[in-house]
Amino acid sequence: MAKVYERIADALREEIRAGQRKPGERLPAETALADQYGTSVPTVRQAVGVLEAEGLVEKQHGRGTFVRKEPTKVVRDGARHQWEKDRARQPESVRVKTGATERDTGLTIDDLVFEAKYAQVPATEELANEFGVPEGTMLLRRTYRTRNREERTPLNRAESYLVLDMVAGNPDLLRDDQEPWPGGTQNQLWTVGIELDRIVETFRARPPTPEEAEELGLPVGVSVIICRKVSVDINDRVVEVSDVVLPGDRTELTFTSKLTRW
Repeated sequence: MAKVYERIADALREEIRAGQRKPGERLPAETALADQYGTSVPTVRQAVGVLEAEGLVEKQHGRGTFVRKEPTKVVRDGARHQWEKDRARQPESVRVKTGATERDTGLTIDDLVFEAKYAQVPATEELANEFGVPEGTMLLRRTYRTRNREERTPLNRAESYLVLDMVAGNPDLLRDDQEPWPGGTQNQLWTVGIELDRIVETFRARPPTPEEAEELGLPVGVSVIICRKVSVDINDRVVEVSDVVLPGDRTELTFTSKLTRW
């Protein structure tokens, strides 16, 4: 026999799925729900906790518990980097119309809020090994956050690193007020004569840190997907290393592997 909190969770879940409680709608206070179901506040709190773990509701500090809106879905596929390269040398009038984020989400540039912060930092041992440069070599660290204008949380957390000397020939590449850059990183690199040969992406999953869970608005129990992207130019140099933290509840990775026929 189902426990009381499970029956309350079942009832609220059914109301949400039936559309009786709309996305963004505030649930009644725990005391009101306790009165409605003839039980205690701790029992109601337990029921709401089940729905929160399922990603159906979210608690907003100081405001209450709300039916969770379906977050923007991001679909990353194996063709996105070639798509970006094909556009890298197009006129700005073409490049400015859409970027990789718009391609991955189906949103338009007007739907997005974009933030970038740049800093010059010495290479750690790990990053120096990735780039094949001495530890302490100066890097340009670029921190990005992009969100749907209608949502409170970003689509991901991204940090990108470039070797400072490689890009210093174009002073605009050192300024975060030039972001969002039409055509993205591949166009930025092209302005200093760098053409990419390949991009290697390694994905792994892990539990989020408390900071990641809070910033990305992750329900309890949802993992993050970590993407380490290494961009290599036609001279076999690593020219960019980036780490992207992707929320596991709204990220879809799609890869098509074309196989040679017998």
